Amino acid sequence: MLCWVDGRPEQTLSVTDRGLAYGDGLFETIGVKHGRPQLLERHLARFAEGCKRLFIPVDLSVIRAELLAFAAEVGEGVAKLVLTRGEGLRGYAAPAAATPRRILLASPSPAYPAQNAEHGIRLFPCATRLAEQPLLAGLKHLNRLEQVLARSEWQDSEHAEGLMRDLSGRIIEGVFSNLFIVRDGVLVTPDLSHSGVAGVMRAELLAQAETQGIAVAIQVVSEEQLLAADEVFLCNSLYGVWPVTALQGHRWPVGPLTRKLQRIARDLLDC
Repeated sequence: MLCWVDGRPEQTLSVTDRGLAYGDGLFETIGVKHGRPQLLERHLARFAEGCKRLFIPVDLSVIRAELLAFAAEVGEGVAKLVLTRGEGLRGYAAPAAATPRRILLASPSPAYPAQNAEHGIRLFPCATRLAEQPLLAGLKHLNRLEQVLARSEWQDSEHAEGLMRDLSGRIIEGVFSNLFIVRDGVLVTPDLSHSGVAGVMRAELLAQAETQGIAVAIQVVSEEQLLAADEVFLCNSLYGVWPVTALQGHRWPVGPLTRKLQRIARDLLDC
């Protein structure tokens, strides 16, 4: 297992690390192809925003250099970047002298079935709801217990992803993906200002859509709007785009805008 801690090969961490004790930190899951990290600028931008909002000091030039060197060693696969606030004694108050800890961990690329992208997937309706916390909304912080609970709700191979709502019942995202719907030619994705993770592929697809003249809207999405959509798809930075074709008894076709954005995502991940 390839793992670096603070830029050096290492596989151990102090038991007093605040990432372990409190989930005090951030992470990025970055695809690696041909020895290069994919969507690097998007990942670094979200990472920098997270560090700013959590008040964790970081030198992005160090992070960038380590990611590039680590990806060169990985070659093909996934690099997980974790930043914790560092070590500290018991108590929530962050120690003034805490030194943030950088962790890079490699793993093989996930072997998702090709049919997920080709024919679409069925969504599982998760009962686990996402809490509303604007201070953390959009960030990929280390506390992923909501996603852990949601993913435990189904074990069958019939469902490839789960649909997550917030406490008010609004549609937010998948367990490990962002969600888009298409209605009357408009590309819509849920507003993530109160909960959810602002994915890097989501950001990239929104930007690409605007450059191609596709109408885009970021707004609250109700279950009624989801069911009335012409097309539905999910995205993330590892698999690109998966069409959604079913949720319980409801069905959607795999539409032309989904296919267009799927090709764009594929090109982004192939470069």
